[in-house]
Amino acid sequence: MPIEVGAQAPDFVLKDQNNQEVRLADFRDRRTVLLVFYPLAFTGTCQGELTEVRDNLDEYQNDEVQVLTVSVDSVFSHKVWADREGFGFPLLADFWPHGAVAQAYGVFDETTGVAKRGTFVIDKAGTVRFAELNEPGGRRDQTGWRKALAAAVA
Repeated sequence: MPIEVGAQAPDFVLKDQNNQEVRLADFRDRRTVLLVFYPLAFTGTCQGELTEVRDNLDEYQNDEVQVLTVSVDSVFSHKVWADREGFGFPLLADFWPHGAVAQAYGVFDETTGVAKRGTFVIDKAGTVRFAELNEPGGRRDQTGWRKALAAAVA
């Protein structure tokens, strides 16, 4: 069960595809965060979802909003995937301890060892304003993300 709307978002520190640490708390009081968990890099549905973010990045990331994506893949996998696909937003490695951040957000699948398709909008105060959980295999409708982001930065 994902953390609920109105809850404080669990802080985390993960490395991005460039091996740089990214801390959720660094965006507090500065930007709303669109936090997107996905099962695995180099898979069709995940690639399609992140390609849509890439192709519409100005709708998801700007002076008010930061996109952060998370999977259990390694930094090295993320680097290759980001370079190949032109993903200019952070791909964060929830690699070790394995899936700890996905677990904190209630989106870790214990059976498969990967994150489920969880999406969260976290406002500048660190409060979850939107939470969605989709099972692996089904592509997410990103219209809800845009509406949630618009409401969070209004």
